[in-house]
Amino acid sequence: MNVPGGVSVHPVAGLPEFAPGDDLAAAIVSAAPWLADGDVVVVTSKVVSKVEGNLVRVEPGADREAARQRAVDDETVRVVARRGPLRIVQTRHGWVVAAAGIDASNVAADALVLLPEDSDASARRLRGRLRELAGVDVAVVVSDTFGRTWREGLTDVAIGSAGIEALDDHRGAVDAHGNRLETTRVAVVDEIASAADLVKGKLAGVPVAVVRGLPHQRPAEDDGTRPLVRLPADDLFPYGSRDVVPSRAPEPDIVPRPGELDAAAEAFRVAAAALPEFPVVLRYGGEGDGVVDVHLSDALTLATAVNLGAVLGAAVVQLHAMGWATRWEPAGTLGGTSLVGRLWLGSAAR
Repeated sequence: MNVPGGVSVHPVAGLPEFAPGDDLAAAIVSAAPWLADGDVVVVTSKVVSKVEGNLVRVEPGADREAARQRAVDDETVRVVARRGPLRIVQTRHGWVVAAAGIDASNVAADALVLLPEDSDASARRLRGRLRELAGVDVAVVVSDTFGRTWREGLTDVAIGSAGIEALDDHRGAVDAHGNRLETTRVAVVDEIASAADLVKGKLAGVPVAVVRGLPHQRPAEDDGTRPLVRLPADDLFPYGSRDVVPSRAPEPDIVPRPGELDAAAEAFRVAAAALPEFPVVLRYGGEGDGVVDVHLSDALTLATAVNLGAVLGAAVVQLHAMGWATRWEPAGTLGGTSLVGRLWLGSAAR
């Protein structure tokens, strides 16, 4: 039922099975001649990847799951968490998603579907082609299915968009009670993708839907879904608990940055609070040089070395959680000196 002033969602039925090189826009126009200005066309990423040929071929007789795991490796820039064969990873697009978004469903057994190379560019091309063929001014959202942290179940989100602002920014607005909004930004394109999936479904073979009646802003500079990618500095959960230790691999090249003295002191304070009391003395070079000397007030024995390792390990994990790159250089026994090593910290050189 269409409610006056409301929003409606319409499936685009009758679309074919797509293959590389197919004209997706022409198929949509043929199946939905009723497209109108202001509509939002939502297309599953799988269809976009198929027509763009962003597929991995699985050779006859090959282990499909092994091929999928290799493809996940190729598409991964950072492992966030893992459990058995399941990996949550960050892709080169910036998305944090299970198995790098690689899909083995709704595709022939001899292929795997990758995410589109650039879903925002795909959305812009499709929007332009729809205007060319049908003369309509529509927005386009490319959707994919993601899980959600701390919640069961899947939902569709936007991984590409064109002709629509991804975020509706309410910061600075005042609510009905006089409270100023400080952090509220609504992920409009994610909400559109999720609504569209209600009529597309996962098994109905309907990869395209149209959302109608939704007022939306057309950006002056179309950044697509880039504003949705959370920057590392704002990520409070960069690693799963099983990947905290692998994530703190030493950096061979570290660029000093301000604040290393306070960071090291805070990290060792946190580490000492979680472990039995153990005396460690920190001495610093010049502030900003990225070097922290670690000394023992007790004699270096097997027991003190083990205790130092525990405290240092916990401190390094804390530093990485705070966004610091580290490298530990043991000093060895230097003629009775209390120096046991140097901790370098700063930013990783890239």
